[in-house]
Amino acid sequence: MKTQLFALFVAFLLAVSPFAASAQSDEIHEILNTHEAIIAKSSRKTVEPAIAALRDSGAPEAQRVLETWQGKELWQVKDSKLFVTARKDDSGNYDIFDVITKEPLGNVEKGAIDQIKPNSGVRGLLGAALVQFQLMDADIEKRREALVAIGRDANASHLPALRGAIEGETDPALKVEKIRLERLLSTQYETDTAQRIEAIKSFKGDLGVDIRGALNPILSTKRVAVLGEADGNIAKQLIVGDDLSPEEAYALLEAEGLAPAVPTKDEIRIALSENIAEGRVGGVPVAQLSTDAAREKAYAELADQGLVPPLVTVAQQRATIASHNYYDIYDESDPAITTAANDTLHGIEVNVGISQAVDLTLDGLSLASIYFLAAIGLAITFGVMGVINMAHGEFIMMGAYTGYVVQQIIPDYTLSLIVALPAAFLVTFAAGVAMERLVIRWLYNRPLETLLATFGISVALQQLAKNIFGTQARPLTSPSWLDGALTINDVISISYIRIAIFVLALIFLMLFLFIMKKTRLGLEVRAVTQNPRMASSMGINPDRINMLTFGLGSGIAGIAGVAIGLFAKVTSELGSDYIVQSFMTVVVGGVGNIWGTLAGAVLIGGFQKSVEWLNPSNTLAAQTYMIIFIIIFIQFRPKGIIALKGRAAGD
Repeated sequence: MKTQLFALFVAFLLAVSPFAASAQSDEIHEILNTHEAIIAKSSRKTVEPAIAALRDSGAPEAQRVLETWQGKELWQVKDSKLFVTARKDDSGNYDIFDVITKEPLGNVEKGAIDQIKPNSGVRGLLGAALVQFQLMDADIEKRREALVAIGRDANASHLPALRGAIEGETDPALKVEKIRLERLLSTQYETDTAQRIEAIKSFKGDLGVDIRGALNPILSTKRVAVLGEADGNIAKQLIVGDDLSPEEAYALLEAEGLAPAVPTKDEIRIALSENIAEGRVGGVPVAQLSTDAAREKAYAELADQGLVPPLVTVAQQRATIASHNYYDIYDESDPAITTAANDTLHGIEVNVGISQAVDLTLDGLSLASIYFLAAIGLAITFGVMGVINMAHGEFIMMGAYTGYVVQQIIPDYTLSLIVALPAAFLVTFAAGVAMERLVIRWLYNRPLETLLATFGISVALQQLAKNIFGTQARPLTSPSWLDGALTINDVISISYIRIAIFVLALIFLMLFLFIMKKTRLGLEVRAVTQNPRMASSMGINPDRINMLTFGLGSGIAGIAGVAIGLFAKVTSELGSDYIVQSFMTVVVGGVGNIWGTLAGAVLIGGFQKSVEWLNPSNTLAAQTYMIIFIIIFIQFRPKGIIALKGRAAGD
């Protein structure tokens, strides 16, 4: 029984659907006939009623007619005034078709039909009307594209279409976007004051750039000068001397026609030269017109004779300025709307300030993680062994070039990065061990010679890198999953590469702590650090520990080079860009202390980013101020933030 009822229901729908479609078609034809004259004319000034009638009908056929009209494919038969579409045949005549059903209506000569050619203004109105249909399209991508198009070039005509498309939206995320865009357009185009204020207030705290772009025009002002009280929505009464200079005040009076123009020095000279008579100007000999005072006197004489505009003295200007009042007047006439916009913008500015502080903190931590990675190896060699290794930056450079070479062998960027990290460690570890065995071991407790020797090695390694890889920067490409940035809002964002480096720094911090606290090597390193002689008497080989420690510090520098190379250019000078910051990080944090190195990196990274935020156009200033700050800091804290404890520290 149920099956039979369902079959009857389907048969009923199939039977009535042609009638329904025919009814909608007749409705569209009736609209076209009613507005035939203004459609044929297609003038922006008169065509809106026809477009609105088609749009508000809501019929799919209306969408097709509007698209046909917008695409200049709408024609009209001259005799019957019927709107059709047309296609030229081989004989030069035209086959015509029903504008809605596309059924053929015959063949006519070219002179029997006229093409409807809407201008750009009419096409804009048609496009706005079509938005309503696009916003309710069955394809979600077309609805999303319509929202993007409205957001890019919104106008008042989009508002009713957008409101009509919200209720039937089935996708929750897209519905939220529609609601937000509707409120945004309401702040700009809503004619009802209460609804407009409600829309403005709904954005309080919103960090979107688009809402700030919508609210700022509401608060735009014009500057006026009046004799008494100003009319309109007053933003601020201006005080001469505080809010505007006397020169600006008088220029405003001139622009408003409230004061005579003050002739410039060039205008005075031209006027004098045009009024020379018998070697005199206004009774003053030309030879005496060598000073401004003399020229002004002669000009005043000409003004008394009515030959030139009057000269306005400074005293007269001041008197005129004092007799007027000056205001900034909102372009928006309704005080309630400007008050709501001001309150909303104030709330936005508070949130922007908080977000900027968070963003600055993230930038500081990001830079600190880079400095920490670069300095952690130096903290081991310099802090534990007391070796001033000026070639530490070149180990960073070697690590970056190792990553580049691995990428040439393994084209998969993710796999190459996984291989490059241990490879860079092994290469720089071996280089560090070789350097310690061949050079450093002979120079212990001789800091000046060590500094000079490692500086020479630094120069040699840079030149070797130039000979092998050339002077041009080499690409160290990050995997695709590290592209882009984590965006929290329109203010806070941080690149995925910086996040990865931050995580890598944390991993190395934990790894270093594990080695130093939980392994025999760490125990022996700490023993040698605190008292080498006592450690030697306990069976520890300081010479071996120094070699492994130097190699470990160099290996970590190589890994830091791979990380830094993902966002910095890989050249032979890469290491020199970080060696100074690495030493400063170790010294400020406290020599030989991993927690001190971490604290120093956070302090220096945060300070540098703060200075760059205050003076973003001059990054060199940030470096200069940072060095000055460190010099002052060391005067008060010579052992760093966290001083080393033990016999080696002299405690």
